[in-house]
Amino acid sequence: MTTQTKLIASESFSAQVRREGLPSTECPCREMLKDVTSPWGILLLIVLMGEVRRFSELRRMVGGVSEKMLSQTLKRLEAHGLVHRKSYGTVPPHVEYSLTPRGRILGERVEALADCIDTILPDSLIARRSPPSPKHA
Repeated sequence: MTTQTKLIASESFSAQVRREGLPSTECPCREMLKDVTSPWGILLLIVLMGEVRRFSELRRMVGGVSEKMLSQTLKRLEAHGLVHRKSYGTVPPHVEYSLTPRGRILGERVEALADCIDTILPDSLIARRSPPSPKHA
């Protein structure tokens, strides 16, 4: 293995994307990125950080999500090994959701992104209200 091959093999995903573009549409990472970065996926990862939550609690905390979309998103995150679903088999049904260890790793990074957005949001809102600056010729 050449030095360049070793460097590329150890290169981060984001560095590879910057260098080569996104992987092919068949790459499993694209499906995971789509599911995690969906509006509900990101919010669920944040809400589940450090907490075990029931379905109704998640729906209330996320707000604006239908039962169908919440259920689909949780199933996708569970399929990626990010969310753990525990069903107690009682009547009425009692189901709890929590993050797996991998889900917590990802959740920490999603929280950092959300905190960063919250920090820059005021300036972003001001910029959106300001008229565009004249373009230089």
